[in-house]
Amino acid sequence: MPRILLVDDDPALLDVVAMAFEDAGFAVETAGDGILAMAAVNRQRPDLVVTDVNMPRLDGLGLCRRLRRAWPQLPVILLTSRDAELDEAMALEDGADDYITKPFSTRVLLARAGALLRRGAGGVSTAGSGPRHLGPLRIDLDRVEVRFYDQPVVVTMGELRLLDVLTRRPGMVFSRDALLAQMRDDGSVVEARIIDTYVRRIRRKLEAISAEADPIETVIGAGYRWRHP
Repeated sequence: MPRILLVDDDPALLDVVAMAFEDAGFAVETAGDGILAMAAVNRQRPDLVVTDVNMPRLDGLGLCRRLRRAWPQLPVILLTSRDAELDEAMALEDGADDYITKPFSTRVLLARAGALLRRGAGGVSTAGSGPRHLGPLRIDLDRVEVRFYDQPVVVTMGELRLLDVLTRRPGMVFSRDALLAQMRDDGSVVEARIIDTYVRRIRRKLEAISAEADPIETVIGAGYRWRHP
């Protein structure tokens, strides 16, 4: 039974969402803010965290950042009622795997949660299983590990999925829509600019290891490709 942690300072909303997840077969724990959520995750790590953005003490974005530092592969969905475009950028920069704007349908939330759990349990393609080496990059999908110049790179599942797609066919140009189609097979509607955020985060992590690193090439008007080793 998958375990889910729901975080929101609105008790009425927590009750409704918790009931929907319990009816769908999830084991549910709830928390009223980010501080309580961190304590809950430390006690027993859930399979998925769904958190509101606007909360007292520690908000959803701050919670997401802390979770990413401690458990990079823990899936996180952010619920937001702020300006959609602003929140999307902030949510993705802080490492969220998905975001849903309020008001939302519990059916949509359940579908997104199920898709994230399926991908986390093996939804990343393992074509050509075993570690993949492309120049200084080593990507091991089975272990959910990435190394660059033999240094570990902490990645989220979204970043790992993007690396998987790009490195399977180095040199091939992928449009943003094509990358999304291969990364997300659940039919969810997501803005294509999420790809730009993933690329920016990956570049920043690789450049921290090698300042001259630039393996992901932007092809103006077309998309992205992984440079040939």
